[in-house]
Amino acid sequence: MERALSAPGKLFVSGEYAVLWGGVSRVAAVGPRTAALVRRRSDSQVHVCVEEGTLSGRTTPRGVKWDREVPPGFSFVARTLDEALRLHGRESVGFDLAVSPSAVDANGRKLGMGGSACATVLAADAVRFVLEEKFDALKVALVSHAAAQGGKGSGGDVAASYAGGVVRYRRYEVSGLIEASSAGGYRAALDAAPTVDVWRLPVPKVSLGYAFTGESASTRVLISQVEAKMGEAGRRAFVERSDALGHEIEVGLGGGDFRAFSEAVREQHALLQELGPLETEPMHRVLAMASAYGCVGKQSGAGGGDGCILFAPDAEKRAALLEGIRARGFHTLELDVEPGVRGEAQPDIRLRAWLDASR
Repeated sequence: MERALSAPGKLFVSGEYAVLWGGVSRVAAVGPRTAALVRRRSDSQVHVCVEEGTLSGRTTPRGVKWDREVPPGFSFVARTLDEALRLHGRESVGFDLAVSPSAVDANGRKLGMGGSACATVLAADAVRFVLEEKFDALKVALVSHAAAQGGKGSGGDVAASYAGGVVRYRRYEVSGLIEASSAGGYRAALDAAPTVDVWRLPVPKVSLGYAFTGESASTRVLISQVEAKMGEAGRRAFVERSDALGHEIEVGLGGGDFRAFSEAVREQHALLQELGPLETEPMHRVLAMASAYGCVGKQSGAGGGDGCILFAPDAEKRAALLEGIRARGFHTLELDVEPGVRGEAQPDIRLRAWLDASR
């Protein structure tokens, strides 16, 4: 028995950093999608196949007993499988799981569109299928993703990849669930935990695009740096301003006055820059071009690299903007809002070959 899956990447529309401190974020699920293929086994063996190679182990009620130390490239998927098996809580069949690599540019650089969150969501849904379980895969993915990065991050990328569309999301508290995963009573704690505060918004009426700056950034490091210098009062003031701008941006996504929407986007970007030097020179150039083309953009995510989400009043202006940005050497994507994690009728042939080779 096997199942093919796919899940979208993500871009933050508003609420970066504020969502870490109790504020609200808006996050868009976008392509390219990441594929996965899971196959149930008749024994207890587990094989996880990614671009870097294969990691093997066997199922136990406390997680996977891996044959070797888990390499960094497997960490998010491996943690998710462990969490799911702990919830299952008894001996189980094994499985083989292959996950395709994150989206990259022509030079092989990751685009910063939530690859780890996407892989976590796919792993949670895949192992739920194999074990014929009914646990909340979104909660499991949020727990796994947070635990795999030392509690950093908001989970907005996980929520968008799972739910699809443009979502309004408030950070989900997972510390108690992480503790229960280790101490016991995990299934009861997960079932009793509140639902995730995530709402899918209407499909945007503005056109979306993305420009990758050619530099990658460590979200974990940036968050640590910002939180080290931002006191509680400063965080509260930041959240209040960010939430007000996020509401204006949400309204503007539905169409209407693009000039007012553009001003809210620019103010959100400027607010983020008050946290530190998050805008790089390439980002500055991309955003200047957006304004010159009658469009607007902002950093998407923690900043310090990665890229900018771009908004245009219509598809024609978006096409002209992206062509102009590409002419300056940047990698661009024309974006449509994507549905969340889903089953696929046909598997990625690469993934099937990886699984066949791992037998």
